[in-house]
Amino acid sequence: MSKWYPKNGRVIFHVDMNSFYASVEMAYDPSLKGKPLAIAGNPEERRGIVVTSSYEARKFGVKTTMPVGEARRLCTDLIVRKPKFERYRAASKEMFKILSEVTEVIQPVSIDEGYMDITDCHEKGTPPELARYIQQKIKDELDLPCSIGIAPNKFLAKMASDMKKPMGITILRKRDLPTKLWVLPIEEMYGVGEKTAEKLRRLKINTIGDLAHHPVFELKQILGINGERLQNRANGADDRPVDPEAVHEFKSIGTSTTLAQDTTDDYEVRQVFHRLSSKVEARMKNKKVFARNIQIMIRYHDRKTVTRSRQLSDYISRKEDLFQMAMQLFDEHWNQSPVRLLGITAQDLAEEAEVSQQLNLFNYEEQAKKEKLYKAVDTLSEKFGPQTFKKLENRSDNHVTTSFQKDFLDDYRK
Repeated sequence: MSKWYPKNGRVIFHVDMNSFYASVEMAYDPSLKGKPLAIAGNPEERRGIVVTSSYEARKFGVKTTMPVGEARRLCTDLIVRKPKFERYRAASKEMFKILSEVTEVIQPVSIDEGYMDITDCHEKGTPPELARYIQQKIKDELDLPCSIGIAPNKFLAKMASDMKKPMGITILRKRDLPTKLWVLPIEEMYGVGEKTAEKLRRLKINTIGDLAHHPVFELKQILGINGERLQNRANGADDRPVDPEAVHEFKSIGTSTTLAQDTTDDYEVRQVFHRLSSKVEARMKNKKVFARNIQIMIRYHDRKTVTRSRQLSDYISRKEDLFQMAMQLFDEHWNQSPVRLLGITAQDLAEEAEVSQQLNLFNYEEQAKKEKLYKAVDTLSEKFGPQTFKKLENRSDNHVTTSFQKDFLDDYRK
């Protein structure tokens, strides 16, 4: 047992659900098993976007963010279903409950993945035994597949969980780096995106091993401090703890949506920003925070994506203020090309108790008048429902938000 639980080291699991949304749909409808399945927003629309796909669909080249029309051309037998996010949240909650039976040291990082520190679980079995127990219980009780990476730190555990899918269990020790990690293409390293990979390849860094042994001063020249951090990861160094409270630490609150079809229509853009502002306001109220920086995201028809933000003189939280700032940023920075996706993010957050707005002689009367109106709207909304004051929204059930937030990731504790 001692060889599995070192005295001065840690044993970390990374549990990663396989093709999560598609797998949940298959669990609800077993007739979908073994068939090419894609989950997509607005599947009736040619421009609907694939959120995820089954492994059977991936064999044909179907990928996340791919337009539905393109996916159907690649796989003529593709089955496309709309996302059912509440269903996925419920499955996620049950999955994390199963993990919590093994240890309380769990850090959810998204709806379908999380870290576990099992260093103090030596009385419950060896790491491979515990991994098999978790994997089988999730399969038996939820009918969902997962892969688990076992390693001495979070980075290596994350890399290990990606090495065998679906239903894989992979152990990655530091002594395994030359044969298991360093041989991988640089693009497969967690934390290396497409643009970073391009910069590294210009330095003839083609594998993770090349990164591990490259002169660090050159890495810092092109990537800054992140270059040194990535090299440390490539050499298996990562001292970040598994933090169960990390889910409560957030620096921003945002949401985005992919439009049913690309648009240049100002009225439609305003409708979308109204909806997004309402969602961000609701989540800010839930967290009891204010924001002093607003950022918008614009993704164009050619998938070019830009973000623009503005620092404010006062903290805000109302949807009216969020919407106004978002539209100002959009009007200033939109290049008139068709828009595919829009997003709003509230940043530079502070808790209500910490915020004391400095009202001066020029805005006091205006703010006081607004406050009475806001209270009246809130009172009537609570009495008659949130739909009472829908202004510009002719929203149908086909509208799908494709970004997931982390607000619910501690629900499994309740």
